[in-house]
Amino acid sequence: MKKLFFLLLSISFLWSCSPKQYSAIILPETEHRQLDTLTISAPRPDGTETPEAEPDPESFALSTYNPSAKRENDLLHTKLDVRFDWEKEQVLGKATLSLKPYFYPTNKVVLDAKGFEFHKVTFEGSNEPLKYEYDGSQVTIELGKNYTRNQEYKLYIEYTATPAESGGSAAITSDKGLFFINPRGEDAGKPQQIWTQGETENNSRWFPTIDKPNERATNEIYVTVEDRFKTLSNGVLVSSKKNTDGTRTDYWKMDLPHAPYLIMLAIGEYAVVKDNWNGKLVEYYVEPKFEKYARNIFPYTPEMLQFFSDKTGVPYPWQKYSQVVVRDYVSGAMENTTAVIFGEFMNGTDRDLIDNLTNEKIVAHEMFHHWFGDYVTCESWANLTLNEGFANYSEYLWLEHKYGRDEADFHRLQEQSGYLQSAAQGIHPLIHFGYEDKEDMFDAHSYNKGGLVLHMLRNYVGDDAFFTAFEIYLKKNAFMAVEGHQLRLAFEEVTGEDLNWFFNQWFYSQGHPKLKIDYDYDDETKQVVVTVEQTQDPENMPPIFELPVTIDIYAGGKMTRQNVRINQRLQTFTFDSAKDPDLIVFDGDGVLLAEVEEEKSLDEYIYQFEHAGNFLHRIKSLSKIADSDSPEAEAVMKKALDEKFWLFRIFAIDNADLEDAAESAKIEKMTESDPHSDVRLTALEKIGETGDKKYAPLLSRVVENDPAIKVVSAGLNALLEVDEPSALAIAGKLEKESSEGIVLALSGVYAKAGDPKRLAYFEQKFNEVGGYAQYTFVQNYAKLAAQADAAGMVASAANLKKIAMDGSKFFWMRYLATKSVNDLHAALAGRIKSETDEAKKAEMQKKDEEIVAVIEAIKAWETDDRVKNMYAKFPDPALKP
Repeated sequence: MKKLFFLLLSISFLWSCSPKQYSAIILPETEHRQLDTLTISAPRPDGTETPEAEPDPESFALSTYNPSAKRENDLLHTKLDVRFDWEKEQVLGKATLSLKPYFYPTNKVVLDAKGFEFHKVTFEGSNEPLKYEYDGSQVTIELGKNYTRNQEYKLYIEYTATPAESGGSAAITSDKGLFFINPRGEDAGKPQQIWTQGETENNSRWFPTIDKPNERATNEIYVTVEDRFKTLSNGVLVSSKKNTDGTRTDYWKMDLPHAPYLIMLAIGEYAVVKDNWNGKLVEYYVEPKFEKYARNIFPYTPEMLQFFSDKTGVPYPWQKYSQVVVRDYVSGAMENTTAVIFGEFMNGTDRDLIDNLTNEKIVAHEMFHHWFGDYVTCESWANLTLNEGFANYSEYLWLEHKYGRDEADFHRLQEQSGYLQSAAQGIHPLIHFGYEDKEDMFDAHSYNKGGLVLHMLRNYVGDDAFFTAFEIYLKKNAFMAVEGHQLRLAFEEVTGEDLNWFFNQWFYSQGHPKLKIDYDYDDETKQVVVTVEQTQDPENMPPIFELPVTIDIYAGGKMTRQNVRINQRLQTFTFDSAKDPDLIVFDGDGVLLAEVEEEKSLDEYIYQFEHAGNFLHRIKSLSKIADSDSPEAEAVMKKALDEKFWLFRIFAIDNADLEDAAESAKIEKMTESDPHSDVRLTALEKIGETGDKKYAPLLSRVVENDPAIKVVSAGLNALLEVDEPSALAIAGKLEKESSEGIVLALSGVYAKAGDPKRLAYFEQKFNEVGGYAQYTFVQNYAKLAAQADAAGMVASAANLKKIAMDGSKFFWMRYLATKSVNDLHAALAGRIKSETDEAKKAEMQKKDEEIVAVIEAIKAWETDDRVKNMYAKFPDPALKP
């Protein structure tokens, strides 16, 4: 069932009446009671009541409010000339900033500049130094006189910047701003790169600016690098000039204004694949070995540009569209204007990328930001959902367009489940002025909930009005910073309706409705009775949400839709019906962001699966049907093997009975013939669970012939369960393959087989696995190393030490490597404890001391407090004195 846990992401979280939990998170049942408040005051001796104590004036305080940044100076243009000291990991820069007072006259300007050494601060064209004060994060420059809002001035600054990390967030794990990758070339298997990550306010770690989202400016960058490197930045490449010292200076110009956090640089030895959309350049920057796969790494880019241009009513407004994959990225991807950065998890061969919607969704997400985020930008991080909620919803729009409503609704179910799991830990308004740290805004509220709320708004106003409002919102606010009310006003302009009720409860209040639905039929009045109770905590969120919703009534072979508006805590609706309905479906379109509790019979769920048109209601009903072992339920599950949408087939396979000859034959056929690779994969896993050697020829055939690497991996693991020698023989033939997918598949097979001789394969392939795949690879390596002899464990600990003490590795990777060393120590300590031969025990203890010495060396080297805190428990178990 782990496949379903991953795919369905906690179905029981959405439908709490289910007796069977399809969920990796089991929530305890709790009883909630709402009690009235009762105040009791003791009488005085004279019979009068004691007055309530006056509140302490010091207890009063304004709520936390994070405003948009005050604009005192307006940044008009940034001109940069940068080169780099790779050895010291420094930026050697010259900046010319064009500014003017925003409104009021001023004689100074405050610039963000974190970790700088200033060599020259003057007006452009002057050698007269300007006075300034610098606190390490901001520089305040005295202008020598008052400037008015109609007077432009230009500052010239020469500086050295040393980007350093001071924190990060769950979404963007480092705030370093500019990153040197393998700067001294010490890792022979890794390219040298420089790339930037400006969001939230971190570009001011490599150039001076007003680093706020409500600032906008044009920019140009002269960047000097070794001639072997390619560069990428915003806008267009105007010129490229080779210098006499073996370097080259590229000149990039961005002549449309955008926020400072969107300025970017990427430098590396890239292959550049070019496309075209409506006369505009489209580029894909990839490492040379992925050049022929570039269009699949960034799938459907020109088609998406056209689709989103049509949907928004605003043709893609920027000069070009480039995408680049970088090493050791600190986020998923970043929508830098005209030049999007992606993490290396995007890389893959054509075989790796079969049925890989992850890349498509991320490409769509970052592209849509070029309308919502870059063209129109949130004015403060409190309004982040105006960037991220729209980008999140673009994934739904693309999937709906390209693959149909079921695929889009499955994505929406995953997004809703992600939000609900996050909300269980804490809630806040979607537009949230009271955050503790701006980095906290990058969560499942700004992203998931933002997209889910837009989907409800679309359903309420209708597609025509929804996308017309998009167009008005974008055109009225082009190249401007916005807040939530401007979005509301655009929708009100189109619909003619006051929509404060919608925006107040979904954007400016926190939480979501919890609904208990009861269905009944009154034989005497011939009426359907639907009772809706809102049970959400009234102390923590609105006690009543106003919910326009549909109720679908299936009776006499047809469906009748009733439109109702829920606006009470407890509300009953009645509808005429000549007969007791076969089924009643609340929220027929499946659009509400809500937790819904309802009870239906097995017959009703079967009817719902067979007749309801919405994916949400069908997958819910199938999960209920799977709980039953009745003949009727089994018949439905067999039919589901032929469902059109692939997820239903996966569900049916997982619940199939391979002892049934017909079902077994069907699933065997699906391993080779099903059009969706995830279905073939699931069928292989199901067969592998049997351990029956009769399936070995089939599994061998699949491994040798299936085009999808993930299916090959599943086939190898299944074959390992039924015929280990055959699996290892095939794995041996594949060892020469350099595909990361194949390497990862073999690492899993070898770790499971448990032969320490295969450790050599891992050690040969360490440099061929990158991105998130490194985590699985290292875990498999450590799992196998734990089965080696003591000397082999020590050797493996030394290899893991190299990863743990590599400062270019992401801190989680360093932690995983160190934890893996500790796992070796724990495994060896377990052997020592059970060893009865004293001589062997003494020898193993010496080896264990060597492993513990590795742990101590790593701990002494590490400087990141986050990691040091996690290391505090190592070695575990502690060595006995």
